[in-house]
Amino acid sequence: TGGHTTEILRLLSCLSESYSPRHYIFADSDKMSEAKIRSFEQKRSERFSNSQFTLDRIPRSREVGQSWTSSVVTTLYSILYSLPLTYKLKPDLILCNGPGTCVPVCISALLLGLLRIKRAIIVYVESICRVETLSLSGKILYYFSDYFIVQWPDLKEKYPKSVYLGRIV
Repeated sequence: TGGHTTEILRLLSCLSESYSPRHYIFADSDKMSEAKIRSFEQKRSERFSNSQFTLDRIPRSREVGQSWTSSVVTTLYSILYSLPLTYKLKPDLILCNGPGTCVPVCISALLLGLLRIKRAIIVYVESICRVETLSLSGKILYYFSDYFIVQWPDLKEKYPKSVYLGRIV
C-alpha cells in the first residue's frame, strides 16, 4: 500500500502511449493506491489524449502479520478470484513490483498460458528497498517471471537469473 504503488507509477510514467489500455489490479482494501492511480492517470491524460485504463480489485492474498498457514488459504482464494479477471483481460504484459496481490495475478496468467488460452509476459521489478534479500513475492516469482529485475548489484550476485539495471525507480 503506497510504496509499491509509487514505484510502479514511476515506472509507468516512462512508458509510451502504446501501452494502452492499462489495467491496474490492487487489493480490495487498498484505498490509497486507487487514489494515487487515479491522480497519475489524470495527469497522463493531459499528455496523451487517448489514455485508457481500468481499475480492478481482488481480495488481498496476505495481510501484514497474517500467519503463513492462513496465508495459503487466502492466497488460493485470491487466485480463484483472479482467474476470471485475468481471462477477461488477457494481458500481453504483466508489470509488477512486489505487493502480495501480484502473486495471484501472475499465477492466474501462468495458468492461462499453460492452458494455451493466452500467454502473458511477466516482468517483475523488485522494490528498491530490497537491498540484500528478495521480498516474499520476489522469492516466489523469481522462478516464474520472464524478466526479473533487481536494483542492487548484491541481489544480482545472489540471484543469477535476475537482470540488474541499476536504480530504475
